[in-house]
Amino acid sequence: MKERIGRDISAACQHLKAGGIIAYPTEGVFGLGCDPNNERAIESLLNIKHRDIAKGFILIASDQSQLSPFIAQLSTDIETKLHNSWPGPVTWILPCSSTAPDGVTGGKPTIATRVTAHKIASSLCAEYQSAIISTSANISGKPACTTAQQVDEIFSHRIDYILDHEVGTLKGPTPIFDGLTGDQLR
Repeated sequence: MKERIGRDISAACQHLKAGGIIAYPTEGVFGLGCDPNNERAIESLLNIKHRDIAKGFILIASDQSQLSPFIAQLSTDIETKLHNSWPGPVTWILPCSSTAPDGVTGGKPTIATRVTAHKIASSLCAEYQSAIISTSANISGKPACTTAQQVDEIFSHRIDYILDHEVGTLKGPTPIFDGLTGDQLR
């Protein structure tokens, strides 16, 4: 049996390509993720977390170009907000493109996005050459995991790979802002 816990970003990418669910460190908590274009993987992630599809998911990326297929054309004002906060621990709700998967947007006309500054999460997206889904590693309504061991205890054999590195220094999930209004939502 292949290792389920390790420090190998390439192994995590192989699981993503195969439609798997992985766990990885982010700025403040461990995230669970999959390929945002794989409907079956999204359904699996929803089931694992006991999450309502209407909530949608956050996409993280190593640079803004990886988010381009998922977001609509943005105004100069919004681009400035993004430029001033990315890469960094700030999630923005932006208008989505017409091709953004409903499983990611929750069927809404917007999508949650972040260009991460977390070294491992950014390296994961860079090597995968795509944005990936990022949702806190927890069962909906429960506290998020902050270590690979916690992820393993809670999700056991329901996920394919745990990328065992440290989370960042943020205490909890990233703040979320509305890109159109600038209002903080979380």
